[in-house]
Amino acid sequence: MVSEARIGVCYGSMALFLSILHNVFLLYHVDVFVSVYHIDKTSFWIGETIFLVWNSLNDPLFGWLSDRSLLNSNKASSRFGAQPELVTKRLWALTVNGPLFALSFMLFWFVWSFPGLQFAVVLCLYDGFLTAVDLHHTALLADLALSAKDRTKLNGYSSFFSAAGSLSVFLSYVVWDRDNMQSFQIFCFVLATFSALGFFFVSRYLSRQYRDVRKKDDEMTSVASVEPQDDNTKAAGEDEVTIKHYVKQLSKHSNFQYFAVLNLVQVFNCHFNSNFFPLFLERLLGRALSPGMGSLLIGASFVIPHLNNLYFLSLCRKYSVYTVIKWLFYCKCLLSAFMLFAGPNNLWLLCAFIASNRVFTEGTCKLLNLVISDLVDEDCVIHRRKQAVSALVFGTAALLSKPGQTIAPLLGTTLLAMQTGHDLFQSNSGNSLRAVDSALSKEETELVRLGCFHCLVYIPLLCAIVQILLWTKFTLRGSRLDWIKRVRAGDMHVFTHV
Repeated sequence: MVSEARIGVCYGSMALFLSILHNVFLLYHVDVFVSVYHIDKTSFWIGETIFLVWNSLNDPLFGWLSDRSLLNSNKASSRFGAQPELVTKRLWALTVNGPLFALSFMLFWFVWSFPGLQFAVVLCLYDGFLTAVDLHHTALLADLALSAKDRTKLNGYSSFFSAAGSLSVFLSYVVWDRDNMQSFQIFCFVLATFSALGFFFVSRYLSRQYRDVRKKDDEMTSVASVEPQDDNTKAAGEDEVTIKHYVKQLSKHSNFQYFAVLNLVQVFNCHFNSNFFPLFLERLLGRALSPGMGSLLIGASFVIPHLNNLYFLSLCRKYSVYTVIKWLFYCKCLLSAFMLFAGPNNLWLLCAFIASNRVFTEGTCKLLNLVISDLVDEDCVIHRRKQAVSALVFGTAALLSKPGQTIAPLLGTTLLAMQTGHDLFQSNSGNSLRAVDSALSKEETELVRLGCFHCLVYIPLLCAIVQILLWTKFTLRGSRLDWIKRVRAGDMHVFTHV
């Protein structure tokens, strides 16, 4: 039991090593290249386009490289949801890719090439190692546990440690200075070193703990080691599954298709909020909030979703993941509609909306990995696989959703320019969206505020409406989900303690 608890702690702590770097990346990488390195608009768009292609392709590529052998495997899953060799392989990948992810993070904060070239190269390197780390970490959610209860426990560990990792956002404001980057560079070096060492040692320790638990389990269940085998299942397992065959299978997986579109909208919404959160504070609440309060609000908006997710997970255990996500979509829709009618002049109501919008949006993102884990189970059952291909399903889901990560800053800057009449990239002219109020007339200032308000409110409102419509089509819930779990558990004992 102690070893099983340690597995949960180790699994969750890897979310800490990832989030302390990724949150800093989300807040500062665009600002650094636009305001410090002075990248031009053309280079920015070219870099984002290259990133869009690579960001979309690397998830299914890494997933295929990781799990292609499992498509033709005749080995059945264990009570943990995966063969021990597969879990050990994923942990070894984290041992290697975790430190490399930390190293790629450092390349953002030091000038070593032309801004346009550096932007494209470091984005692709960073996202490549981020994908490798995130893909294997999220795949372990499906590999280490089978039941919804156990997966919500593991997700709870991740949420707790992710909240702790979000504290790096608070600390970053102490050292952030566009005119003197030295303190910020030292801060990032310390974060990267801590993250690299953490990934290396915790991955190795988790591997040992997992083997200990498996050894005890094998000793207890060695008597009942005979596996039932169905002739049809065996035949299906012996058929060679190519990438073309796998894509054809997914094309008939309706729940996966509905989820993929929904997740694309969710990723876009999350990154739109993150990329333009400081700008909305500056343009909509600048007069009402001191710099310290603004920093506190941004930092809290990164921490609260993780803590709030612990409550959402408890609701998931009580009411189901599907129901909780449905009501989160309704909350986002109702809050946006209410704010639209309230208007931009109630500053404290606006402040509460900006923060709550991130909480509900990010809270939904944290729960979607549980849905993908259920899709892993459904894919395993409906295609009669001997072994679930969790990394491949997670990677394919990311292929269809990751474009939202690039669309958010590109579409966001375009919409803001259309709504406000000011370009975010013209940082040295009076036409800049970042221009001080003294450089604008009263009418122009109000136009900028109204344009930012429209983008802030309409984006989550439209996203919520689309997601509610898609979520009603998703049938992997209730009796259907219970049946999938029973079929998967038919050849294994459920991992009941984490």
